[in-house]
Amino acid sequence: MSASQSVNPIDPAEALRLRSDFPVLRQQVHGKPLVYLDNAATTQKPQVVIDRIANYYAHENGTVRRGVYKLSEQSTRDFDASRTKVAQFLNAASPSEIIFTRGTTESINLVAATYGRKFIQAGDHILISAMEHHANLVPWQQLCLEKDAVLQVVPITDAGEMDMDAFDRLLTDRVKLVAVGHVSNALGTVNPIREIIEKAHALDIPVLVDGAQSAPHMSVDLQALDCDFFTFSAHKLYGPTGVGILYGKMKYLEIMPPYQFGGDMIHSVSFEKTVFAKPPAKFEAGTPAIAEVIALATAVDYLSAIGLDRIGVYEHELLAYATAQMLEIPEVRLIGTASHKAGILSFTLKGAHPHDIGTILDREGIAIRAGHHCAQPVMERFGVPATARASFSFYNTREDIDALVKAVRIVVNLFN
Repeated sequence: MSASQSVNPIDPAEALRLRSDFPVLRQQVHGKPLVYLDNAATTQKPQVVIDRIANYYAHENGTVRRGVYKLSEQSTRDFDASRTKVAQFLNAASPSEIIFTRGTTESINLVAATYGRKFIQAGDHILISAMEHHANLVPWQQLCLEKDAVLQVVPITDAGEMDMDAFDRLLTDRVKLVAVGHVSNALGTVNPIREIIEKAHALDIPVLVDGAQSAPHMSVDLQALDCDFFTFSAHKLYGPTGVGILYGKMKYLEIMPPYQFGGDMIHSVSFEKTVFAKPPAKFEAGTPAIAEVIALATAVDYLSAIGLDRIGVYEHELLAYATAQMLEIPEVRLIGTASHKAGILSFTLKGAHPHDIGTILDREGIAIRAGHHCAQPVMERFGVPATARASFSFYNTREDIDALVKAVRIVVNLFN
């Protein structure tokens, strides 16, 4: 049974109701109703998340874990409850496996700077794919330069899918870490992550999964996936900016050195010796983004009430509709045509630079992304300097896509 058959999808009326939860979407841009289609970059925030942040600063502000007074104790309880909420959301084995960072980028850098520096040796291989975001490429590239290790890259096909035959060839006992995106931010490709993890684990190779583009759009069960590290950013999950998640299996977190040093990540300090705290505190030096972490729990509750499976089905329907409509325009070239995609549609137009496309669409009230999407090797693979990218959310509608297609036709008429 397919997902669409087993899940009660969001219908157009519900999508409109959900859209009303997002105050930013009520505005006009250049005199046109805002059509927000840059959700892969960041999602808008529902009123409940905005209210949670405001309420914290208005009534609850107190530093966590450092006070015996009421405000501090309440903040600490809510902060710890958010960690538990995220662990449940991802089905982690324990809240102690959830580390709060500033975002996916910092989460990946944390693993590279701790696990990587300790365990990657000269001549070792790190395996990534050719579709990675720079945040899941540059840290490993720089680590390999530092350690005299080798960065191996799994090529992608013309459809934008990982070449799994090449993956099998490159996955040798010299590989000491596999780091791969769950969903490509530039192409929308959903990688066969379970297969990748199973094959790597057969050789006792740990796997880091960049989940920045998957956690907001599909159910993620970390115990079922069995990956060793998983990352995502709150701001792509309808939560605040400045907060990210690093999940790590406890067996790895216990043997990884600290990432930063300071308050809260210590057990005891003297001038002669410092004893570090156990995970997750060991990796959370200093005062965290308290209000943002607490508001992340509100965003998780909001999404969970809708249902990630329902969201995934609805966004896939939007993608299918948008793909069909765009393919009716002869001047459109779609970049990324994998058989299994999330709600991301990247394209180019004959005669028009993607930045011109983005600028003209903005005049029509339509917000898309134009550029290399922090994935320059992907652009090089497809022989383009950049793409225009529309990315979808459950608060988007077919009418939004109709507006996009109409605006794209305006661009075509201007440049051809």
